[in-house]
Amino acid sequence: MATLLKFYKPLLPSRISRLPVRFHNFKTLIAAARNRPRVRCLSTTENSNHKVNITESNGAAVDGDGTETQLKKQQLWLHNTMSKQRELFIPKVPGKVGMYVCGVTAYDLSHIGHARVYVSFDVLYRYLNYLGYEVNYVRNFTDVDDKIIARANELREDPIKLSKRFCEEFHLDMAYLHCLPPSVEPRVSDHMPNIIDMIQQVLS
Repeated sequence: MATLLKFYKPLLPSRISRLPVRFHNFKTLIAAARNRPRVRCLSTTENSNHKVNITESNGAAVDGDGTETQLKKQQLWLHNTMSKQRELFIPKVPGKVGMYVCGVTAYDLSHIGHARVYVSFDVLYRYLNYLGYEVNYVRNFTDVDDKIIARANELREDPIKLSKRFCEEFHLDMAYLHCLPPSVEPRVSDHMPNIIDMIQQVLS
């Protein structure tokens, strides 16, 4: 899974959020504020004085003097889970980005883990659009699955109706989180012939 690193321009100004958490006293509130982790973001705008040296081997940026190459405006650095290194993002097709994010299996309500994943990729999606890329964001629904059938039998409900209901609940959750809708949102039930054909090819 791609991970956004520090080299991005914040989309919104930092502010103090008013969370609905009650503290027993003022000292507890101050202690919680002081212990809160702080993250600093580095912007790669044209006015930035931060210079890095980009190596040809892995594209990693290292601070240094001498033969330094100043970062161009609006670059994106991602952690590559295959190379386990931070690399400068360069799309295969200039100006276009394809982004696939695995969607939910619609047999139950969403949880905090789902929220973390889709909010993270929503930030990435927004930033890629901000950089001017034409982004094709695909996020699927698994609406045919053993878990769905088992839950439908448990609730004595039609599996397709059950998955459709939880898909609608997921859309509401994404709306509450202000996540942008993907470019394409395919469902397994809409591509069953293709799936069966692919399985037959694998077994043959």
